[in-house]
Amino acid sequence: MIQLDILAFGAHPDDVELGCSGTIAKEIALGKKVGIIDLTRGELGTRGSAEIRDNEAAKAAKILGVAVRENLNMRDGFFINDEIHQLEIIKMIRKYRPKIVLCNAVDDRHIDHPKGSSLVSDACFLSGLRRIETEVDNHIQDAWRPKLVYHYIQWKNNEPDFVVDISGFMEVKMASILAYDSQFYNPNTNEPETPIATKNFLDSVKYRAQDLGRIIGTAYAEGFTVERYLAVNSLSDLI
Repeated sequence: MIQLDILAFGAHPDDVELGCSGTIAKEIALGKKVGIIDLTRGELGTRGSAEIRDNEAAKAAKILGVAVRENLNMRDGFFINDEIHQLEIIKMIRKYRPKIVLCNAVDDRHIDHPKGSSLVSDACFLSGLRRIETEVDNHIQDAWRPKLVYHYIQWKNNEPDFVVDISGFMEVKMASILAYDSQFYNPNTNEPETPIATKNFLDSVKYRAQDLGRIIGTAYAEGFTVERYLAVNSLSDLI
């Protein structure tokens, strides 16, 4: 069974690409093994279909070079943070044993984003409890708790607790986003316009990365929020 360094969760296919794909691409370039778990197939989306988004997610995964991508087929719009759903997340955490988990924004416009955020965060804690028993493919899983849980930023301009320099990886990020041709700006489509299908939204993805990069003196960056203090061994680690 493959062990991942980083496992990124998204309530919908394209959440991870929009929120943290630059960071993922950079970590993969540094030799880290990264996977993506989509909670739903985005079947309630105004544009496209679940089948189309399945294909787009596979294309985006190939662009990023992730080791694995799975979809838990939870109900778009209606999944909740309860035992049944937590156990499904726990199975993924114990299956891939990541050191770091990335997940949805804690506060956002789409109701699935904060729901997904709390669901994954709670499951990360519960996954470390030995008395919670899970089984995959007739194999009893060992307890596993990720060391770190970080939340990427989505629609709302949440204040980041730290940012990652993604200079050199912005093109890969945008290519992974544009793999979702059904969802984003396309002047040649007859699909209804949605808040994320405008040119302004697509431009804003780059603008945000540029602005966060400006603040730290680089070309582009992605922001994250944390659940507990970041710790360093010395001040020089922050340089």
